[in-house]
Amino acid sequence: MKAISAIFNKEFKLFFYSPIAYVILALFTALTGVFFYLYLSSFVEAAFMDMIRSQQYRMAPQKFNVNLMLIRPYFWNIALISLFTLPLITMRLFSEEKRLGTVELLYTSPITPTQIIVGKFLAGLAYYVVLLLPTMFFHAILFLYGDPEFMPVLSGYIGLILMGASFISMGLFISTLTENQIIAAIGGFAAALLLWVIGWGSSFAGPTLAPILNYVSIITHFEDFAQGVIDTQHIAYYILFSFTGIYLSLKSIESVKWRA
Repeated sequence: MKAISAIFNKEFKLFFYSPIAYVILALFTALTGVFFYLYLSSFVEAAFMDMIRSQQYRMAPQKFNVNLMLIRPYFWNIALISLFTLPLITMRLFSEEKRLGTVELLYTSPITPTQIIVGKFLAGLAYYVVLLLPTMFFHAILFLYGDPEFMPVLSGYIGLILMGASFISMGLFISTLTENQIIAAIGGFAAALLLWVIGWGSSFAGPTLAPILNYVSIITHFEDFAQGVIDTQHIAYYILFSFTGIYLSLKSIESVKWRA
């Protein structure tokens, strides 16, 4: 655990030694903030217009569901923004080590490849959680001035973190394959996009292939989380996906050590 903690601390601090980390944090916060403002404005406007109509026609006002109209679509937008952001987080985890030549020091140190991979994976996941913190502040505003349900918010963040872990494990594996950070970022984005849209292909696939595509699609398993449902089969999918990415990363660096 000490070795994993050392790798984690080193990698997590390295994120904030680079201005790119602050740029990513600022852009992520700005984009999620804009979408939150747009959804909140739309919700308030709809409620205000309904209040005017109810007074004009002497009708009872409608009951607007803030979870359905604001929180659920907002989580979908966070997930979509994460699709573009997470490859930027994972692109440097191993590619930069290869480019600078420091990866040989890792390979020859008493730290095992498993400890290296797990430490870097946890650092990437921790930085993603940091990105999500401002969005939690936005949701806190809703609880301060409104009465949303807590469970959809909690399940939404659980789903985002699990989905983020899956993306990070996959991006980490791609980063072990190249020393070029741009290629690692493009490869991570392409793989994430493929796993995102593959579920749409199930609409055009046959009855045999459609369930397989739906299960493989990484976003399909996020739907229930966004609706406030925590299903163990979706948790199992994301955990299995993350372990698969970590395992492939481990085998990738072990093969390099063996060839060396």
